[in-house]
Amino acid sequence: MQDIGGQALAAFMGFFAIMNPVANTPIFLSLTDGEDKATRRAVAFRAILVSFAILVVFCLVGHVIFNMFGITLPAFQITGGILVFLIGFHMLQGTNSPVHHPPGVEDANSRDTELGVAVTPLAMPILAGPGTIATAMNFVGDGGMVNIGVTLAAVLAICLITFVSFIFGERLVRYLGDSGIKVLTRLMGLILAVIGTQMVVTGVTAVMH
Repeated sequence: MQDIGGQALAAFMGFFAIMNPVANTPIFLSLTDGEDKATRRAVAFRAILVSFAILVVFCLVGHVIFNMFGITLPAFQITGGILVFLIGFHMLQGTNSPVHHPPGVEDANSRDTELGVAVTPLAMPILAGPGTIATAMNFVGDGGMVNIGVTLAAVLAICLITFVSFIFGERLVRYLGDSGIKVLTRLMGLILAVIGTQMVVTGVTAVMH
């Protein structure tokens, strides 16, 4: 039970850091600027639903996809760890990583319909981007039921927290202020950088053995 509790806490912190509900809330507000509460709620719900579905698919059948393309878990851990580290590094510098926030995200609202924003860029790649998928696959590990259950529970918890953050985003931003959000973003960046490094170490160790 203690191991499961530790794994659950690690998974929760990992997903909280990379999905970062607090730091992504201003992005959500900017993408839905000028919309009424009902539309914002619909966008938030669809974004969370799509991102959760993406992560569930990779948690459940990610290994099948890997086998199909001949990808090994250590290789994915190393590559994913580098991606997660880069995202964390950019967050520590106070900038957005191109891996996490591709160029042109800020113009998405003018290109898509209001609800279309929920799928891209909110669900993919902001919430369920390469770094998040890599983190999910890392915590799933060998695909055991306990690992999958703990990982999915952590994903669900973060998705719910993110939804609440989006819905009450304006109050949250006013309460924390710009400086508070920047401090939290850098803290999450440090956690992500450490998680990414650990993923690389785990992958390299597996290859060497």
